[in-house]
Amino acid sequence: MTLTHDKGTTSINLVHEAIFAATQRNLDVRAALQHAGISEELLSASRARVSTLAFARLWAALADLMGDEFFGLDSHPMRRGSYALMCHAVLHTENLEHALRRMLKFLRAVLDDLHGELRCEGDQALIILHDRGVTRRLFAYGTWYILVHGFACWLARRRIPLHEMRFRATAPNDDSDYRTRFCEDITFSATETLIRFDRRFLNLKVVETESTLRAFLQEAPANILVKYRNESSTTALIRRRLRKQTPDEWPELDTLAQLMNMSSATLQRRLLAEDMSYRRLKDELRRDIAIDLFSNSSLTVAEVAARTGFQETSAFHRAFKKWTGASPGIYRHSKERPASKTSRSVNS
Repeated sequence: MTLTHDKGTTSINLVHEAIFAATQRNLDVRAALQHAGISEELLSASRARVSTLAFARLWAALADLMGDEFFGLDSHPMRRGSYALMCHAVLHTENLEHALRRMLKFLRAVLDDLHGELRCEGDQALIILHDRGVTRRLFAYGTWYILVHGFACWLARRRIPLHEMRFRATAPNDDSDYRTRFCEDITFSATETLIRFDRRFLNLKVVETESTLRAFLQEAPANILVKYRNESSTTALIRRRLRKQTPDEWPELDTLAQLMNMSSATLQRRLLAEDMSYRRLKDELRRDIAIDLFSNSSLTVAEVAARTGFQETSAFHRAFKKWTGASPGIYRHSKERPASKTSRSVNS
């Protein structure tokens, strides 16, 4: 039995970032977390992670709660429906360059503190994010780029690979969320915030239509969080390969290297360059599979243990607590709930 698509997980640090402004305003963050299926107990577990779908559901719940699709990260709220309006505004552009310029113009009219600039330098294109000289939270920069890059990828019906990313903000304790979503080459505490990609992508035709936009908006932000992640890293390539097998079938490093047409030493070097080892990669994939199963199924802890390659449930308990700092029971009892009738996607 093969496993499901690798949707990945999101660190609890990003959950804290997402709820920060709502908490400061004494809004009912508890209800938003409950709707997302995220236990409050996880907030105190520094290594905890949540499914990407749970984080997407939290985004939509907070947008409803705050009347702001941008988490309260700008002094001017991004009112409900703003992102959908922007999507409609750029849909009939000729190519991706035209779409991006219109997108950036729209966002500049909506937000006060941040605005983007598309610039071409030789064979490279840059989207520079200006912040009026005031360094913003890393989460603000990252969220802005998710909205822009994700929609641009959808318009062209393919991922636009990023060569480089820079943030004026300082590095977080764990930058894996940003490397997984954007690219491996990320610089923090930089002089400016930008992404860099191949200029030829600006010539891509906008291929999506009004008929496909409705489905895109209904699925957002989950689709832009998952579908257009950085899939070119060695870590991502291996995760995709392992996801096609059960953990009991996962190969040893030497065998995997042969399957990937390289030496085991080369494979180890490539993983090390991404601050990863094969053992840690397998542990993190087991962890993510378990979180996904707890979030989206009614399997018991013993059944999830078996699905992730553990013969003894007690060994799974110990490993899961080591990986996340939380017990499997917390995840199982806070599994994602179906969206209520009043819940909408972030872009409704």
